Amino acid sequence: MNVFFFALLVIGTLFADATLAERADRDKPIHLEADSATVEDYKRRDNFRTSIFTGNVILTQGTLIIRADKVIMKEDLKGFRYATGYGNLVSFRQKRDGVDEYIEGWSQRVEYDDKTNKIELFGKARLKRGTDEVQGDYISYNVTRDFFQVTGHKEKNAKEDSRSRVQVIIQPKTKSPQTIDTEE
Repeated sequence: MNVFFFALLVIGTLFADATLAERADRDKPIHLEADSATVEDYKRRDNFRTSIFTGNVILTQGTLIIRADKVIMKEDLKGFRYATGYGNLVSFRQKRDGVDEYIEGWSQRVEYDDKTNKIELFGKARLKRGTDEVQGDYISYNVTRDFFQVTGHKEKNAKEDSRSRVQVIIQPKTKSPQTIDTEE
C-alpha cells in the first residue's frame, strides 16, 4: 500500500506543471494505472529521478490520456520532466486549449519533453488534429507553437513503397451559411 501511495505521489510531482494538456488540465490530479511500478528513492543518485511503469499503463490528467505498455519517467534537478512510452502502439489524446478539438497520436515510441514542450513520435507515427492527419516514420510536434514536422523512412527502398513516405490528409473547411448564400 505504501509503495502504491508513493508511486502516485511521484507521478503527481512529475506532471504537476505539464503543459501538454489543456491549460485547465494542469490543475487536475493525475491518475495512473499499471500492472507494476518501480519508483526510485527520493534521494537522487545522479541527475535524474526515474520511475518505471509497466503493463497496460494508463496515465490521465484532465483531458490528457496516455496509454502504453511501458512508461519511463525522469525528472531532472530543475524539476523538468521527460516521459517515454513504449508499446504497440502508444497512444495519447488531449483537448487543444481554447478550441473544441483534440490532438491524437499513435506510434511505437512516444517521448515528451516538459522543458521544450515537445512530443516526438517514433515508428509508425500518426498525428491527428481534428479531421486532418499526418503519417510518417517520425513526427515532432511543438505543443506551444502548434507546429509539427514529419519524416518518412530513410531506407533505400523507401521511395518505392508509398507506405514509407510522408502522408498528409487535409480536410476541406466547411463554409458558413452566410458564405454559401453570397456565392450563389
